[in-house]
Amino acid sequence: MHIVLLGDSIFDNAPYTAGGPAVIDHLRGGLQPGEEATLLAVDGHYVSDVHHQIRKLPDGATHCFLSIGGNDALEHVELLNRRVDTAGHGLALMGRPVEGFAEEYSSLLDRLKQELPWFQVCTVYNGDFGPEAPIVTAAIRLFNDAIQRAANERGLDVVELRNLLNRSEHYANPIEPSVEGGRILAAELLKRARGSE
Repeated sequence: MHIVLLGDSIFDNAPYTAGGPAVIDHLRGGLQPGEEATLLAVDGHYVSDVHHQIRKLPDGATHCFLSIGGNDALEHVELLNRRVDTAGHGLALMGRPVEGFAEEYSSLLDRLKQELPWFQVCTVYNGDFGPEAPIVTAAIRLFNDAIQRAANERGLDVVELRNLLNRSEHYANPIEPSVEGGRILAAELLKRARGSE
């Protein structure tokens, strides 16, 4: 088994663990002799950047997890503070960037299906935003709907990170997994990969 992680800082969280184990470290710690795990995810990357990550896929990769979309959503965070006449107008404003994201994300999944024998995708988690959480959570639902629909249309399983990482101690800051969050995430990924064997 050779697991590959594609995406952003949800997997590439080493800069935020204060020297503690990151997701990839927890994952490698659960592997058996002869098994491998490769981190291609890069902190700060967007959906468009994953195409560059795919070019580095190692030979013999058997399982892949994709976690991307949070930074794409954050690109439009200013819309949450824009004054609108009606709630419907606000939803329409958010809908435009989500439509673009959905198209780009779907194209990425189509490419991955050509490149990899097995992969699963992750939703964007809600993070730890304190008093702003209800607003952020509502906005993230729109992007996660696009992820879920794209995955369902292609028969792909989805790792629901909103259920997995849902406590303050799972985060090192509002948007990055802590050591504990990384441990929980890695354990779930390994369980899913082993369940496919």
